[in-house]
This record gives sequence, structure tokens and C-alpha cells, in this order.
Amino acid sequence: MSEAKPAQKRGNDKPQIASRPGLAARQCAARLLGAVIEKRTSLDGLTDNSNGHPQYLALEPRDRALVRAILGSALRNRGAIERAISKRLDRPLPENAVALKHLLHVAVAQIFYLDLPDHSAVDLAVEAAGADPRNRKYAGLVNALLRRLSRNKERALAHTLQLETNVPEWFSTSIKEAYGTEKSAAIFAMHAYEPPIDFTVRGDPKLWAEKLGGVVLPNGSVRLETVEGILTELPGFAEGEWWVQDVAASLPARLMGNIRDKRVADLCAAPGGKTAQLALQGAKVTALDLSENRLKRLQGNLERLGFNAETIAINLLDYKPVNLFDAVLLDAPCSSTGTVRRHPDVPWTKTPADIDKLANLQAKLLAHAATLVNPGGLIVFSNCSLHPEEGELVAQAAAENPLLESCPITPADCPGLEGLITPEGFLRSTPADLPAECFDGNPRLAGMDGFFAARFKRRS
Repeated sequence: MSEAKPAQKRGNDKPQIASRPGLAARQCAARLLGAVIEKRTSLDGLTDNSNGHPQYLALEPRDRALVRAILGSALRNRGAIERAISKRLDRPLPENAVALKHLLHVAVAQIFYLDLPDHSAVDLAVEAAGADPRNRKYAGLVNALLRRLSRNKERALAHTLQLETNVPEWFSTSIKEAYGTEKSAAIFAMHAYEPPIDFTVRGDPKLWAEKLGGVVLPNGSVRLETVEGILTELPGFAEGEWWVQDVAASLPARLMGNIRDKRVADLCAAPGGKTAQLALQGAKVTALDLSENRLKRLQGNLERLGFNAETIAINLLDYKPVNLFDAVLLDAPCSSTGTVRRHPDVPWTKTPADIDKLANLQAKLLAHAATLVNPGGLIVFSNCSLHPEEGELVAQAAAENPLLESCPITPADCPGLEGLITPEGFLRSTPADLPAECFDGNPRLAGMDGFFAARFKRRS
């Protein structure tokens, strides 16, 4: 097939910006995909509606949603897309053709995984190639390759079902070492689906499941497969009757026991889901976070929900309260590898070195947390990493701390989710828990974030 004609140039030799609907969104998606893969930039940061990438912020809300959908599919299925492209090339693309690779991945993600017209994805990719001096000479290749893939889409997809290769090798290997072949395969399989939406509700879960069109989970959370329209317009939002919180993320605060009228600190509190839980359980809550801006968001969330908490912006390691607490919850900073299903950029933006660095920080934070509670007080340590280096190994090492005494989590602490309790008395969830069999075989309703929690008492 003939190559597309180059875009017309202005006098300064820059390509003319096309006004064709949808083109700017595709160009932005390719640009942001490059930032994730090449610079390990967080996708959440790039697509933040206040401080995101300028090219993203220049788009209308509808096009921003399209960019997020394209990037989610491109990252969630990166290995499959790469195999489909490589299989249909006579020879590999040049090593320096990175912008072309991102453009192709964006287009194939649309053709394979999004409910968009294939011809539109092809035409816009060709036009985007022609508008970029780096890709202009490849416009014909883009056209021929994408048309071939769109004509043979079903056959192409059938040859790409190797789930573990949709993540980098380091990530695949580390998960297999931690969970074994069968469990890791189940985890990778769940990564292929966008996550459902869980709500922690103030009132009767059955009532809110009926109002929201969801199902009640064993812990009392309400789950929806998806939300049509604007989430903040759902019943109960304005009245503060619920907040969005993955079922796994809701479990650590439930391990505190009876905390009514007790002084409890949420040590890494923003955005505030666990703070709200502690307040709902009747505690007098102090919420700490390093970021003042994140604490402002937390305060706004608590206002909507009708809860109060003292907030303090401080580095936790510098915090020395005048009066010690009855209990503390440390949901520590981590690699977030348990949230790949909702954050598919994580395997591409994190490294084993990040995990080691964060594990060391968690150990320091846990040791300091032990100094903040009265003798006999509870310390719950948690994070959303799948990697034992940030969970089990940190908790096991904490046994050497003379201030900390293990307080094993029991099945009674997690009614309905007893299978998440390990023989050591830790809580460990993975995306493979709450399998599709629990939801009439629907994988889009199944699973949960990967989470770890351990419980300790301060020695007298």
C-alpha cells in the first residue's frame, strides 16, 4: 500500500496541527505511553485533571476519558500487542523508532480492545504518523500493518493469550517466585480485566446494594461491575452515605477491634478511606500525612461524609506526640504492585530497586509507629504490595523489635474472608481472591487488590 502523504508544514518547518476529531487524543495517548514506558512516569500523575501533562489538560473531558481508556488497554495488554505487531513485520522496527512503537501500540489497543471503529483507529494513526517528522516515513507501514491486523483481528488475538508476558520479566518472575505457578497465573489473568468498583457504606449494605445496583461482599462492602455516567451523581454520594474503597483496602481498619472513644492515629492517611472507617467505628482520629495538599483532599472527603478528624501534615519519622495513642494504623507507602488491575502502569514504572527501598522505609516507619502507642496498644501495619519483601518479610523482621509483640490476625477478624489469613497470622489478599465462581462466573465482578496486613501490640 502506498504511504500516506506528509502533513503540510508551516514556515518554521513544524507539522501543521490537524483539527480532525480524535486525532489530538490519539497523539496524546502515544505521548503519555512513551512517558510511562521510557521515563517510568506515573499514569495517575500524567492524567491528573489539575496537574497532569499539558497535552492531556488541553483535551475536552470526553477525549481525556478516551485517552485513559486507550492507555489502560495498551498497558494491560502490552505483551499481547507487541507480539501481534512483531509477528506481522517482515523485519523488526529500528531500535530508535520508539515514537513509532508507541503510536502502533495505541492504535492496536483500540483495534483489539476498545469498542471503536477499526477504520477510525487506522486512519487516525496514519494521520498521526504523517504529522510527526519522526514517523512520517513510516506512514505507509502503519497503514498496511494496522489494516492487516484489523482484517484478521480474531485470529491475531487468539495468538496473544500469554498473560504473564503482559508485564516485564522482573515482575512476572517475582510473582511466580512468591505465589507459585498456579496462583500467579490466576493473578495475571485477573490483571486482564478492569476492576469493579467497591463502596464502603455507612448503613445497611443490602439496602445500598439495591439502590446502587450492586452486590454485597462478605465484609459488607458493596460492589458494582461498573458505573454508568458520573459516579458523584449516584444516590447517596452528596449525603455522605458511602465512599469508594476496594474491599481489600477496607480490611486493615477492621483489625483494630473495639476502638469506640479511643484515640487512634492514621499515620499515612490520605486520601482518607481508612480515616473515615476509623471515625465510623467511633474513634477519636488523628490523621497524619506528609502532603498538605493530600490532607486538604482528605478533609474535603471527611466533610462530605460528616466525619471529624484532627489532621497534621508532617513527616511521620519526625512526629513525637505529647500524648500517646491507644492504637495506630500504618498503611505504609509501597510499590502498589497489588493494584495493577486498576493501575496497569505499575509494573512498568516500578523496579526491584524501588521495592527494596520502600521495604526499608516501611521497616523504619513501623519501628517509629511502635513508639506512638501506649503499652498494650495496637499497631496495624498494612500496604497494597503483592511482594513479600514489603509485607511478610517486614512483619517477620519486626518481631526482633523489643517494643513489638505479635498479635496474630484470626479468622474471626475477617468473617466471610477467613481464607485470607495465613498460618503466621497475617492477612494476605491477591487479585485472584474472590474468584469469578463467587459471581456466577463473571470475572469482571471478581477479585480484589493485593494487600498485606499484620497486627502487633506494644509491649508493657
